[in-house]
Amino acid sequence: MSRIPESQLVLHTDGSMYHLRLKPGQVAETIMLVGDPQRVQIVSSFFDTIEHKVHNREIITHTGTFKGKKMTVMSTGMGTDNIDIVMNELDALVNIDLKNRTLKEKHTSLNLIRIGTSGALQDDIDVGDSYVAGAYALGLDGMIFFYDNAEAVIEHDMTTAFKKHMHWPSNLPSPYIVKASERLLNTFANDCVKGITATAPGFYGPQGRSLRLPLGHPMINNHMESFNYQGNRITNFEMESSALYGLSRMLGHEALTICVMIANRVTEKFAGDYRPFMEKLIINTLNKALEL
Repeated sequence: MSRIPESQLVLHTDGSMYHLRLKPGQVAETIMLVGDPQRVQIVSSFFDTIEHKVHNREIITHTGTFKGKKMTVMSTGMGTDNIDIVMNELDALVNIDLKNRTLKEKHTSLNLIRIGTSGALQDDIDVGDSYVAGAYALGLDGMIFFYDNAEAVIEHDMTTAFKKHMHWPSNLPSPYIVKASERLLNTFANDCVKGITATAPGFYGPQGRSLRLPLGHPMINNHMESFNYQGNRITNFEMESSALYGLSRMLGHEALTICVMIANRVTEKFAGDYRPFMEKLIINTLNKALEL
């Protein structure tokens, strides 16, 4: 079995992963992912015990137990580029022998539940106490096409219908749609609005916001609002889920994103103090994770 070169599997001298600063055994198989590093402390405050606390750049990890079940909460920062780092290094922790730099014979599948904030793209989705689960993730970022088996995880018929509906511009990355974990969707999303979560490679222009720079494609949001494929609407915008879903499927993990709606891009409403709604989502997610 060939060894993975040092320049590709990058480790610290203590044997920990380069960005995560974690060693094997320091993460649970059920992991809650949050974008905001400060949210890690909020989640782990509900843990019974905390065994590991690691902080490197914007990535903070707490591993402990909740009602006797081992769990991890980890911040990823913003964007699909960070998800690329987190996903590959999490997978390496459980599926690569880091000492010998070889793949393990037995594959370990992780449960990855991202909880975040998002803006609604439909006028009937309220802000605040409203939660959206991405049954699908729509990638506008192009991330997964850097990997060889991307085509195998894409929902091709839905993606083709989206590109046709949008008259997709040739100077933008090719969009793709990936399905969430059916198992996690059934476990966590019974009381959520379900739809297609759109993942943008930025917060301003890619999500139709303009401050001093005019938009190159100002009608994209309007066209996205009217897309419907077999009852599936584009419900919300955020910045991580497409890479999370795509890389999870390629690597053999389960992934789902649930977001609190803190704004509505159609009605222009904003939730203000959304912390109570986020705390409710955290508690609900932790309790439902006990079923895994």
